Amino acid sequence: MMPLQYLDFSPEVADALDAGHPVVALESTILSHGMPWPQNAATAHDVEACVRAAGVIPATTAILDGRLKAGLSKTEIDTIGRQGQRMHKASRRDLPWLMATGGNGSTTVASTMIIAALAGIRVFATGGIGGVHRGAQETFDISADLQELARTPVAVVCSGPKIILDIALTREYLETHGVTIVGYGTDTLPAFYVRESAFAVDCRADSPSAVADILQARWSLGLDGGLLITQPVEASMALPVEDVERIIAKALQQMEVENVTGKAITPWLLEKLHAASGGKTLTTNIGLIKNNARLAAEIACALHASG
Repeated sequence: MMPLQYLDFSPEVADALDAGHPVVALESTILSHGMPWPQNAATAHDVEACVRAAGVIPATTAILDGRLKAGLSKTEIDTIGRQGQRMHKASRRDLPWLMATGGNGSTTVASTMIIAALAGIRVFATGGIGGVHRGAQETFDISADLQELARTPVAVVCSGPKIILDIALTREYLETHGVTIVGYGTDTLPAFYVRESAFAVDCRADSPSAVADILQARWSLGLDGGLLITQPVEASMALPVEDVERIIAKALQQMEVENVTGKAITPWLLEKLHAASGGKTLTTNIGLIKNNARLAAEIACALHASG
């Protein structure tokens, strides 16, 4: 493992990578912007435990004092959790100035993929990806997550695009940029809190080894970019799509009145869903990220076994 000027590894991540042991990357925006304290820190520790239970080392990522971090200590996770939305939500565009100024940031899907690729980590688990926002025909609001999936060779295990997005345009964007969408145990693209959308995945895989074979085939071709492995939330935790759409429609009207824009949109809408669902979305979010972490660990093990 070659040292990188701005990248720090936790001791266990460094040891695992040096030994060729499987590692799974985890983001920290879920920790800072996705959940309230103290559930956020407790969930982050539980998610790491899910990865370790499969015999894999977790590498939660962040930017601390201008350093890219692959692997955080318990204290660092708790600190980010307490800071919450005071942490800068750092995507690709934010990395240079945070590094140059010694700043702090929690990592989105895009910035986690960048850190994982620099560290040599091939599998990353998250809750849901960003995408094309509703009304993007006028606002051009498209998450940097999609471009990162098109350019950075990391497999992202998630429960699909967040339901607050325009799923049709997000699906089209990924297709245009050559990002393969794998449905894990499903033929239909899941949408975060919702198990199914109206759109098909590109292919289905029913085991971690089958996913690993697809990853190996893509990377053996030297193709740019990653893959999206989508696992539906468990049926017992899923929200009815009709209820979610009704809440989103009302929230979008309120969002225009309050002039919520840019990177504030996603956490703002998710908070509205949390409030309107009586807190059920938080339970669902915690459940799906744990399941995705378990699956990512199994895929990392299968990749390791396949060489």
